[in-house]
Amino acid sequence: MKSAIHPESLMMTYGYKPELSEGAVKPPIFQTSTFVFKTAEEGKAFFEIAYGLRAKKKNEELGLIYSRINNPNLEILEDRLCLWDKAEKCAVFESGMSAISTVLLEFLKPGNLLLYSLPVYGGTDHFINHFLKNIGVESIGFRPDQSKEEIIKMVEDSGKAHKLSLVYIETPANPTNELIDIEMCREIADYFETPEQSVHLATDNTYMGPLWSHPLQLGADLVIYSATKYIGGHSDLIAGAVLGNTEVIGRVKTLRTFLGNMASPHTCWLLLRSLETLKVRMEQQAKNAQEIAHFLTQHPNISKVHYLGCLDKSSKSYEVYKRQYTSPGAMIAFEIKGGEKEAFQFLNQLKLIKLAVSLGSTESLIQHPATMTHTGLCPDLKAKIGITSGLIRLSVGVENYEDLISDINNALNKINTPKNVLATPV
Repeated sequence: MKSAIHPESLMMTYGYKPELSEGAVKPPIFQTSTFVFKTAEEGKAFFEIAYGLRAKKKNEELGLIYSRINNPNLEILEDRLCLWDKAEKCAVFESGMSAISTVLLEFLKPGNLLLYSLPVYGGTDHFINHFLKNIGVESIGFRPDQSKEEIIKMVEDSGKAHKLSLVYIETPANPTNELIDIEMCREIADYFETPEQSVHLATDNTYMGPLWSHPLQLGADLVIYSATKYIGGHSDLIAGAVLGNTEVIGRVKTLRTFLGNMASPHTCWLLLRSLETLKVRMEQQAKNAQEIAHFLTQHPNISKVHYLGCLDKSSKSYEVYKRQYTSPGAMIAFEIKGGEKEAFQFLNQLKLIKLAVSLGSTESLIQHPATMTHTGLCPDLKAKIGITSGLIRLSVGVENYEDLISDINNALNKINTPKNVLATPV
């Protein structure tokens, strides 16, 4: 019996019919704002589905209407992204934050309660604690080291348990690489669900996706990506994606239609190109990261390395890691001995690795979370969730790992601290 074709093979052709595009081996860019209907009846039917006025009939498909609603590049991309996560449907957005904010707006209404993991990306944290708060959505944050029972008690003690509508988690957490148990969160969502109030579970899988973890298979209702990162992988576009079953993505796409925050045809075309090399890129990045993490654990100017490949095998985090992930990934956080001064000295001495926010690209990128991506968090919260003044976040690229290690080593050895001990050059 022939085995199923692997996603990396299907990335070249899935969802595209060359005969509909003059035989072109790759999809052209459909740079058009609108599409011609064959009949008025066809146009009516397409709009009824697009606006959520009725469900599709058996074997009925939504035809092309207008590029704010659908476009061939958008549809091919969404079909291919579904393959990695084994999702029924996908919605692609103009940015990762656009994907995140649309999910939060669709599944939370004024008066609802949001339960979310700490830490999350700085933009997500700001949206939760400022925008959502201002429209009457309350939130409770929980830490990775809290048990299911402790989290349930927090929600019950709030007096808002009956208003819980969404559990939102980011795992591994940005920037600390802390892990949240997805299956545990599914159990928490189910515990509070009632016939009157559904509780959905959304997981930001940007750090691992879509190759190394598949949250939908672990109980999540929605999986979210900043497609700018590994999916795009070349630091030349901004995009986001949300995947799930037909019902939840139908809701997300309906709201997207009216917010108008879908990705452009050109961005989708670039992402289709990137998907063809996603697996080979991510695998090389992970190999490089493992070598770099090993080096960092031995350097005298590093006090701690936060990397999934360095987890204590007797820890709860390691057990979660083995259940949820197939690779330790390519994101490393590490603590420079000292504080902001020493961290900046290190960052300013790097030559090959670029000082810039973002992650998952072919080039290695490095940044200082406390003053950059997570600068908007209050000092007490930063301390609580481990975002210290000495914390560095490194996104490992596809360069030769020996060159990356040499760059890091040279920069670390130039930190001016009284107790600095030079490492052996590599």
